[in-house]
Amino acid sequence: MRVQSSATAPTRIAVPAPARTFGTLQAALGVAAFSLTFPATAWGLEGFGPWSLVAVRSVLAALVAGGCLLALRIPLPARAHWPGLAVVAAGVVVGFPLLTTLALRTSTTAHAAVVVGLLPLTTALLSALRVGTRPSRTFWAAALAGAAAVVAFTVQQSGGALTTADLYLFAALLVCAAGYTEGGRLARTVPGWQVIGWALVLCLPVSVPAAALALSHEPVHLTAHSVAGLLWVAAGSQFVGLVVWYRGMAAIGIPKASQLQLAQPLLTLVWSVLLLGEHLTVAAPLTAAAVLVCIAVTQRARG
Repeated sequence: MRVQSSATAPTRIAVPAPARTFGTLQAALGVAAFSLTFPATAWGLEGFGPWSLVAVRSVLAALVAGGCLLALRIPLPARAHWPGLAVVAAGVVVGFPLLTTLALRTSTTAHAAVVVGLLPLTTALLSALRVGTRPSRTFWAAALAGAAAVVAFTVQQSGGALTTADLYLFAALLVCAAGYTEGGRLARTVPGWQVIGWALVLCLPVSVPAAALALSHEPVHLTAHSVAGLLWVAAGSQFVGLVVWYRGMAAIGIPKASQLQLAQPLLTLVWSVLLLGEHLTVAAPLTAAAVLVCIAVTQRARG
């Protein structure tokens, strides 16, 4: 007997175990790339102003992405995809880099990393609203526990006082979660690297004049750190990291992929010590243990 699919109920497509494993690996590589973003930004700020750093990184990343799109003769996205690409561009290409760079002028990378550790929960919430995902109660319990651990660590580090940098970071959470959610949705039908590639190219009419204007008003002092930081946030964080991240989200789902980011602030803490010489408190390994347990539970919970 032939079964008619409902027009209102989405069909659940089973993902083979090897594909899930590879998707998890790609999402994890994206998290590893993102964990270096704040230390690299701190390095970049040694030689560039905040507006220059954000605009130039966007231009460089767009040139890399545009070159790949042209070399492979990728056709323009369908008209229906452009609104989603605009959300990705506004949230991931412009909003998050700008807001976090402004925050890092006065905040340590360790503090910023822990605040942004709330991104997985924010992404899962927006995903439930936008994409219609319905994770299990176990998933939500573990996600909330992980977020609580991150919040507790943040309060302990900041003494309970919110600063202007924290407001920038909370705003960055919202715009980035929106970009991740929309990008993950698009990556189900469009290859992930094309999603971020077209989003970067879409920003060129704004990023090029913004870079020229910022560079004319902010002093530039090129150093090995500032150049290395700029190149990483442009190529590593803004393009390569997002390529594997969106591919991973498309394979294993937005909620589960987003929970892998609970490990990102812990990785950034390690980089902040190794690359920037920041002091790591005793609370960090305790938070790491709690967060990793939450990640294990969310990955096993049925989403």
